This record gives sequence, structure tokens and C-alpha cells, in this order.
Amino acid sequence: MIVRLGYVAMSTLVKNASPSKTMTFTSFSKLEDREAGIRKLERIAEENIHNTLRLLKHNRAYDIEMYRCSSRLIPLLGHGELADWDPIRILSGAFAELGAYARMHRMRLSFHPDHFTVFSTPREDVLKHSCEDLDRHVRMLESMGLDESAMCNIHIGGTYGNKAAARDRFIRQFGRLEERILSRMTLENDDKTFTARETLQVCEEVGVPMVLDVHHHAVNNDGESAGELWPRILRTWEGQKAQLAEGEDPAPLPPKIHVSSPRNTKDVRAHADFVDTAELLPFLREIAPLTPRLDLMLEAKMKDEALLRLMDSIKDEPGIAILSQASFEM
Repeated sequence: MIVRLGYVAMSTLVKNASPSKTMTFTSFSKLEDREAGIRKLERIAEENIHNTLRLLKHNRAYDIEMYRCSSRLIPLLGHGELADWDPIRILSGAFAELGAYARMHRMRLSFHPDHFTVFSTPREDVLKHSCEDLDRHVRMLESMGLDESAMCNIHIGGTYGNKAAARDRFIRQFGRLEERILSRMTLENDDKTFTARETLQVCEEVGVPMVLDVHHHAVNNDGESAGELWPRILRTWEGQKAQLAEGEDPAPLPPKIHVSSPRNTKDVRAHADFVDTAELLPFLREIAPLTPRLDLMLEAKMKDEALLRLMDSIKDEPGIAILSQASFEM
């Protein structure tokens, strides 16, 4: 099994390269000239996209081919008082440059919209916001010129006092999304409500791949092991194709998992700075015979530094061959 590592949004190694610089609506509303305020928001967004490109260039230097973009690239995107503003169109050139670099170097990009994007909700206003939020995320990926291997990942959401009803509501409301959005979606198990088994069942029903979060599964399960579920999880990825260079034949898109470690024994849901390989490696060894390729997204607090430390910690492990600064075979 060939494993590639990636990290989320921010770098702890590259200084002054935040992709999430922002402006509060309070600050925006105090500006006397609304149009000048909008131009300022666009300048901040362009800087965020430029910093994302800087991070991709940093990633290339370290052989990192998987990266989750910040969902806060454009400050105040989707705010109700700015409904007439279409920054994605205005920033199309910056997005195109970012996507061209990712394609050139075969980098797998993704988004993880925040926890306010919920399809199990009984509230029509929350559902409307969720649909619009996913549309904006997909528009950004489309503006980057990325194919459907660049995906958006969400959780099923809250149970609202009745898990069965929430599950059914999610399936019904999620299924109404446009095909251009559905074709880019993955679902992830969470650490409090929907377990890996429950999330897997929903993925099978709605026909989207599942991103297994190993840490979430450890703190929220019904007694089954992640390895037990893996063959079914793997099948949800069948038919997904990887982004390739022009002229090459399509190749299967590797399944993706999320990995982190508990901060401590009292706060088991919070993410630690680094990843404990003693917990990770037994799972990877278990699934390796079934899994030709795997993309592993680190959600450790120390981001790319945690990735490099993980690579260093496994270099002498039996049965592991280091392929690059951010990939290995086992």
C-alpha cells in the first residue's frame, strides 16, 4: 500500500502565509464607502489565494501532494448583507492560477466546509445556507479548473433529539443537491453523533464516498473496529477517478482518511499537536492488503510540521519503505 500524507490549511513552517486573513462584518459596516470596503475584501481574498499558492509551492518542495484549502479564503463570503457581491467571479484569475499549479504538480485539493453546513437540520433557513455554502465551495473548485477528484467533505450533522429522523432528513435534503455538487461530496463520521458504521450506511444509500476519521471512530463507535468496516468503506470509492495530466488514462482515486491523536486522556476529542504512530500503524497494516493506495490527511495541530515528524518517526519501522518526504509504502 502506498500512502501519501497531507495537512490542513495552515503551515507552521512558512511564516506570514495565512490563507485565512479576514475582516469582521463590524469592521466592514463601519466603513463609509461600501464599494471601497468590498474592494478591500477582494484584496484580502486575493492575498489569501496567493498565500495558498505559496503553500502549494512549499508543499512541492516537501513532496506533499495532498492539501485541504481553507474555507475562509474569501472574508464575509455568503454574508447576508453582501448578497449582491460575487467575489468568486471577480477572483477567477487568481483561482485559475492556483488550480493550474495544483494540476501541473498533481496535487489533490479539497475543502471541508464548517459545521454550520448541515443537511440533517429541520430548519429551512439553515438548509438554504448549507446549500448555498456548498455551491460556493464547488464554484471555487470549478474556478480553479479542478475536476471531480477535488472534493468537499462534510459531516451528517446533529440528531435534534431523534437520530433516525435526522438521518432520513439528511438523505432527503442532501439528495436534492445539484449533480455538479453531489459528484464532489464525501461524508465523514463524527466524534459525538453519527458513528462510522452509521455514516457508512448513509454513504451507501446516497452514493458518495466515505472519509473515515480514525480518531472520531475511536471515541464514538458501537464496539466495531475500523478494520471491520474498511472493506465496505473502500467500496464507496469505487469508480472515483484521479486528476491526471492531459493525455493520460484515468486512474482510481485513492480513498482518503483523516488521522489525529487525542490531546490527552481527559480531552480525548481534541486534537494533539502531533500524531501517535503507535495507534496509527496497526490500522494501516491491517488495511494494507486490501488497499493499493491511500491518502491520509493529518488533522494534527502542528500541520506540516506534524507531517514531517510522522515521516521521521516511521522511517525505521519494519515493513515500511520511504518513497518521498511525504509518502511511504507498507
